Amino acid sequence: MRADARRNYDRLVAVAADVVAEQGADASLEEISRRAGVGSATLHRHFGGRPALLEAVFQNSIDTVCTQADELEDHPEPLQALKIWLHSMVDHSTGIRGLGSTLKLSAERGSQCHARIVDAGRSLLVRAQQDGAVPDEVAIEDLLKLVNGISLASDRDSALAGRLLDLTLRGVAPGRDE
Repeated sequence: MRADARRNYDRLVAVAADVVAEQGADASLEEISRRAGVGSATLHRHFGGRPALLEAVFQNSIDTVCTQADELEDHPEPLQALKIWLHSMVDHSTGIRGLGSTLKLSAERGSQCHARIVDAGRSLLVRAQQDGAVPDEVAIEDLLKLVNGISLASDRDSALAGRLLDLTLRGVAPGRDE
């Protein structure tokens, strides 16, 4: 892909993520191309239509949270690293709300995406548990279900979602508020 085409592609995915987070999966493709500063023909040339664009948004969000988990592996405070990542997961879950019913991911593809997130978070949780900050009986699947519930309950209100996550984490790791 040429450099300018790559920039347009990346800009379209980033703008689409913002617009989908604001308006949901039915957001206007015209609005997305306008905000990205490209014509609708450019959007259709790169993605062909809504399904491919939404899948790119979904995949980019997963790549971002998994990369962040890798980067947090060296964080000096394991509990803080886990908290930072879980806040990113709330943003991810809130931002992709509504994509699940729109995307036609195969069961295998959906399982692969879920497995990547679980693996990314598990390593951060294990570090926090080894540090004595989180009880051993807490599983990453538990934390991800809490994140999902918080995302649903906050109805795209990121401040509320962050506050609910902080309250939840105080219950998971009492006495270790950092």
